[in-house]
Amino acid sequence: MQPLDTYNRQLLDRVHPPDWANPTPQAEYDLVVIGAGTAGLVVAAGSAGLGIGLKIALIEREYMGGDCLNVGCVPSKCLIRSARAVGEIQSAARLGVIAQALSVDFGVVMERMRRVRSGISENDSAERFKNLGIDVFFGEAKFADKHTIEVAGQKLRFKKATIASGARAVKPPVPGLAEAGFLTNETVFSLTECPKRLAVIGGGPIGCELAQAFHRLGSEVTLLHKNQQLLDKEDPDAAAIVQAQLVQDGLQLELNANLIKVEVTAAGKQLTWRSGTETQSIVVDEILIGAGRQPNVENLNLEAIGVEYDLRKGVKVNDYLQTTQPHIYAAGDVCMDWKFTHAADFAARIVIKNALFAPFGLGKSKLSGLTMPWVTYTSPEVAHVGLYEKDAQVETTTIMVPMSSVDRALTDGETEGFVKVLLRKGSDEILGATIVSNHAGEMISEITTAMVNKIGLGKLAAVIHPYPTQADAIRKAADAYRKTLLSDWTRGLLKLLAKLS
Repeated sequence: MQPLDTYNRQLLDRVHPPDWANPTPQAEYDLVVIGAGTAGLVVAAGSAGLGIGLKIALIEREYMGGDCLNVGCVPSKCLIRSARAVGEIQSAARLGVIAQALSVDFGVVMERMRRVRSGISENDSAERFKNLGIDVFFGEAKFADKHTIEVAGQKLRFKKATIASGARAVKPPVPGLAEAGFLTNETVFSLTECPKRLAVIGGGPIGCELAQAFHRLGSEVTLLHKNQQLLDKEDPDAAAIVQAQLVQDGLQLELNANLIKVEVTAAGKQLTWRSGTETQSIVVDEILIGAGRQPNVENLNLEAIGVEYDLRKGVKVNDYLQTTQPHIYAAGDVCMDWKFTHAADFAARIVIKNALFAPFGLGKSKLSGLTMPWVTYTSPEVAHVGLYEKDAQVETTTIMVPMSSVDRALTDGETEGFVKVLLRKGSDEILGATIVSNHAGEMISEITTAMVNKIGLGKLAAVIHPYPTQADAIRKAADAYRKTLLSDWTRGLLKLLAKLS
């Protein structure tokens, strides 16, 4: 955790205290949790916090808080906030505000990130969880048998266990990449100087977010992506807007790029890729890998206890988050396609209920029962919940409202984007939605709430949205749906009612 300044020292004192002594294990635990990322922390704290005397142990090999706190959500959003400020200043002239000079102090940007991260870390500290009555162990966890876990030379017996060991950055097997050195989300937030020339490998959410952020903070960024379009798992219209914005920002995009080698030269790190029949290369100072995540399943000795897993997909679980050993559960990035902090949080709640409070299998909750939103934090943001049109197995209708028709978006000068709602054909049942807007992440929860509570889009037309807000786009979508209900018959009826009135 570099640099070792005041904030990082404070962080380490909380998430992996240097003088921490593992407790003496109890005779048997009701629940042992492997991994103190979001899923593990929620399972442990949620179980212990009930105040019914459950014996809980939590094992972490590195840092409490996991990726989200230390090398993921928290530091990246701090960086993105600073980058957004740069973007706002750069576009201020169209609002009549002229900035004479723009200067980014990257050192201060990163120091602010470390200060914010350190402050948030108190919630995830080893001391806090100890005070909740949880036995916190630091060390590498390994199953000794179906009811025993070894850690740091000690054995922990358990009735139930949860695997929440998370995931790590995928490191592509490109010749010369390891020798040249590269950054991932696990190392990039230790930078103290902004790379002058940066290559970002991968055009998914992580790659796009960090590429745009570093470009705005001063790097000359080249973004390489193996496919034709960035964010290719997203709604194509949404992905196209983000891609156009990155081009407008001045990033160099290399699409259909198959990276074939990396070499160290006197000028820097030279990346060579093939695009179609052409071979191209570029020299940079740093390489950032944002090509996805892979689960941490090795070294747990899962084979010895009959817990099935896949090196790419992670621990195999059923819809109740049980592994192939029913008394052992898993949650979070180690077993789920949804690799989001909020997904890990809600999966952990399912584990608590199913592992501890569902006798004889009664009243269990299912992972498939969750309605999961997510956000890509580019400018503009892309938020989604539910199904995409291509995945729907029923006939659908799409309602789309461009942000350029929303008064607040016009006054804000933020007209790029839309609200798109996917409905079951012939009804107002919401199957999914995509929002592209600078505030998409804040807006998507209204749609999610409607879906969870089985509220049709038509009913949202009756929800009064303060004027002017960008969320009024959702009300406009609801009005647009209601207009589709007008037919010659209903118009005739309305004419009659008007005459009678």
